Amino acid sequence: MENLLKFNDKIFVAGATGMAGSAIVRNLLRKGYGDKKKGGLLLTPKRNELDLTDISSVRSWIKINKPTIVILAAAKVGGILANKNQPASFLLDNLKIQTNVIESSWSCDVRRLLFLGSSCIYPKYAKQPIKEEYLLTGELEPTNEWYAIAKISGIKLCQSLRIQYGFDAISLMPTNLYGPGDNYHPTNSHVMASLIRKFSEAKKNNLSSVTCWGNGSALREFMHVDDLAEAVVFMLEKWDPTKENAPLTNCGEVLSYLNVGTGIDISIKDLSEKIAYYCEFTGNIIWDENMPNGTPKKELDISRIKDLGWSHSIDLDQGIYETLISYWKQNYI
Repeated sequence: MENLLKFNDKIFVAGATGMAGSAIVRNLLRKGYGDKKKGGLLLTPKRNELDLTDISSVRSWIKINKPTIVILAAAKVGGILANKNQPASFLLDNLKIQTNVIESSWSCDVRRLLFLGSSCIYPKYAKQPIKEEYLLTGELEPTNEWYAIAKISGIKLCQSLRIQYGFDAISLMPTNLYGPGDNYHPTNSHVMASLIRKFSEAKKNNLSSVTCWGNGSALREFMHVDDLAEAVVFMLEKWDPTKENAPLTNCGEVLSYLNVGTGIDISIKDLSEKIAYYCEFTGNIIWDENMPNGTPKKELDISRIKDLGWSHSIDLDQGIYETLISYWKQNYI
């Protein structure tokens, strides 16, 4: 099978300093991409070097640097509370970032673009496991609908440019991510990072209890960010939606976005107990049922990406343990 990603490609990773972006950069370098000796180049401008919310800056930068591949991993992200308190920011910032990078890549003749969406694009009460066809078949989860609407717009922009102009844009819908480079902010982080911080601090400070949001019944799927990075590079190398062996919708139409995950979920209660165990926290876990649970269950159907030859390799227990060790080294040792 032809490798669609070349060693002499100039690869622009938008959001290269974030958790997903930095993992993608590590994976590209490990596989020999972006090596100047091979004619390649890895472009990873920081926020102070390129403002992705400014269309003129983005278009000018792409015209000057001429990337052949663009990986759009940049986004404004956060947990339930951040989404609730900053709805306009989550919608506006993400719409600007996505539209600026995608449109500029198309208009400046970038050969290939990969956009990272999110599993939160799917309806709150979608059938399980969630297939790609379930997009836009029901109402969204209110606690992250602003972020989800922006991500849906990004997917549809990529799809529309492919349909109307033949622009080679593909999208991946990752499940909940965790790992090196995560955000451990006390109120704006995602669930895995939030729990790691809570139980780590409780252990360090000899607290007798930890309070968690909701009732613990919500089911979530978690994937290590290094597995996502593997998927991104693999799909850039192997997935051409126009080829005969490419995944199609149930109606036989071209599919330009695919789920990526582990296909295994866990309750927040069980996850909390697992993290508490690895933190050696033996106190009580109290559930604040006044706080939202979010979507009851969100397990992705990953059959299509597996059919292309990709599957995750990092076990949840291994991933949590390694992430926890990294967190402690960074904050307490």
